[in-house]
Amino acid sequence: MPKVKLTDKRTGEIQILKTSPADGGWGNPVIYFIALCVIAICIAPVLYIIVNGFRDNSQITVKPAGFPHPWVLAHYIDVLKMSSFWHMAWNSLYIALITVVVVVVFGVMASYALARYRFKLRNAIYLLFASGLMFPLSIAITPLYIMMIRTHLAGSPWSVILPQIAFGLPQTVIILTPFLAAIPKEIEEAATVDGCTRLGFFARMVIPLSLPGVVTVGILTFVGSWNSYMLPLYMFSDQSQYTLPLGVQMFSTAHSVDTAQVLAFTSIAMLPALIFFSAFERRIVGGLTGAVKG
Repeated sequence: MPKVKLTDKRTGEIQILKTSPADGGWGNPVIYFIALCVIAICIAPVLYIIVNGFRDNSQITVKPAGFPHPWVLAHYIDVLKMSSFWHMAWNSLYIALITVVVVVVFGVMASYALARYRFKLRNAIYLLFASGLMFPLSIAITPLYIMMIRTHLAGSPWSVILPQIAFGLPQTVIILTPFLAAIPKEIEEAATVDGCTRLGFFARMVIPLSLPGVVTVGILTFVGSWNSYMLPLYMFSDQSQYTLPLGVQMFSTAHSVDTAQVLAFTSIAMLPALIFFSAFERRIVGGLTGAVKG
């Protein structure tokens, strides 16, 4: 256990204090070793896909785990020149943006009511949202498909957007409610004295103070929508409506012999979500930490 020497300026006495690993020590090396192993297991497949996209098929056949020699850029360039790729990317972006906007707007309003007001069935409504986290989309995929057919929405982007909103709201409410409940009541009382209405307080104070949580749920919803595969697979039969996850499957089936081209297509398809998630990693961790503290 590390030791720290402290000198009292008045008396000149030297005190030796023992510090715990949480106070600045390195901690248990076994924990770091396990963490590095987990990180390696998670990153290795992603790096394998990206790196092998820069190789040709002969290199992959001779040495599957090797590095590109020489580096081949043609596969990535060919994918970026495909109009079908950009059309599928637009479909994914369109669905993801609408889902994020609706989930965040309705999630903030529902969380504000549950966090700041006391009314009958408040706890029951909160538990209803919490129970939504226990039902995966795969369980409800068949009833959803039948419902979309009967409402004549199957095959349209809304057949994916509406279920994603329904399954995204529980997560949003669970994360944002502690954020909004942690806002001191004194701030609301002071705003009321100054003549601020409830809507004014919500727009001017609540939303800025809950911004870390809003960003967190927005990122999680965007990444979840971008990577959604099962729901578009059931709802879309026309290839013009395909999103990128479906495009990866279609491309890999049509070019099953060209392994390097398939890996390049897969790399570019997953790159936006990977970059987006990595760029806002601190905000996600900070938002979840704030939700736990609240």
